[in-house]
Amino acid sequence: MTVVWINGAFGAGKTTTARELIELIPNSTLFDPEIIGGALAHLLPPKRLAEVGDFQDLPIWRRLVIDTAAALLADLGGTLVVPMTLLRQEYRDEIFGGLAARRIAVRHVLLAPAETILRERIANRETPADLPDGELRVRQWSYDHIEPYRSALASWLTADAHPVDTGALTPYEAAARVAEAVGTGAVPACGIVQTPEPTGETVAAGVLLFDEQDRVLLVDPTYKPGWEFPGGVVEPGEAPARAGVREVVEETGLRLEDVPALLVVDWEPPAPPAYGGLRMLFDGGRLDSAAAGRIKLPGSELRDWRFVTEDEAAGLLPPVRYARLRWALRARERGAALYLEAGTPVG
Repeated sequence: MTVVWINGAFGAGKTTTARELIELIPNSTLFDPEIIGGALAHLLPPKRLAEVGDFQDLPIWRRLVIDTAAALLADLGGTLVVPMTLLRQEYRDEIFGGLAARRIAVRHVLLAPAETILRERIANRETPADLPDGELRVRQWSYDHIEPYRSALASWLTADAHPVDTGALTPYEAAARVAEAVGTGAVPACGIVQTPEPTGETVAAGVLLFDEQDRVLLVDPTYKPGWEFPGGVVEPGEAPARAGVREVVEETGLRLEDVPALLVVDWEPPAPPAYGGLRMLFDGGRLDSAAAGRIKLPGSELRDWRFVTEDEAAGLLPPVRYARLRWALRARERGAALYLEAGTPVG
């Protein structure tokens, strides 16, 4: 099962190209996530909708895009063609990582005409006549997204997606270029690697590694938003501490000489669709500058690493993981492990 994700700024021709593309790729189906955004406008309370500027900022939208794509492929098979602008890397990570967790390969294509052509197309774009001030609002919306698109191009987008310059191409010609690139393998499957979605509670082991200034090592996964500690799910029959050591080797290339000491055990309650489970953090000790220099990340799973202070971690970690880190650092100072429930010590 495969997804061909057609990315690009507003005016790049994603939807028209995608409609032509499903005629060129055998057993392919068009899935436009705009439909989910339109449905949420009717399903969610106005107060919730008013909290975000774009439906992509709604976690439920991103979750439904993943689930709907997976359900369509499970029912229809073949290839799903998805025309959708994704300019925030963390949203790309979350959606593509969720698809990877369902063993769905994603081939990422970027339609990239020159900015002058984008502006010209936006200016000449037809807008729905039944929308109050529809023409003005839709065009301004499109113009407002040119700067985020430019920023994404300069940082991560061109390195991640296969670009196709559609400035001088008709939608059919653009679709033919994409179909050829996909068919010949010029558009490889994204290198995101993700374990299958759990079907019940899990046990996960993370390892805290420190530099000579006692800053903690965090890594940036490609398959989900937010930073993490080195670690992962404990395999059946595997000791949690050993699992943490294994994950450190796989994610950083570093081999720990000793079994790490336990710092916290945190019970994470179920929060559908997640099942929760036990989350353990271990003390992997201090790395000297030579050891830190040997850190080597697997590009398919992790894109970056850094040592951070506790305060700096607050801006990188999701709240539940930051709470876990705070208590793990206190346990390390006191030399006694802590038991937590939902990030709060008990007992």
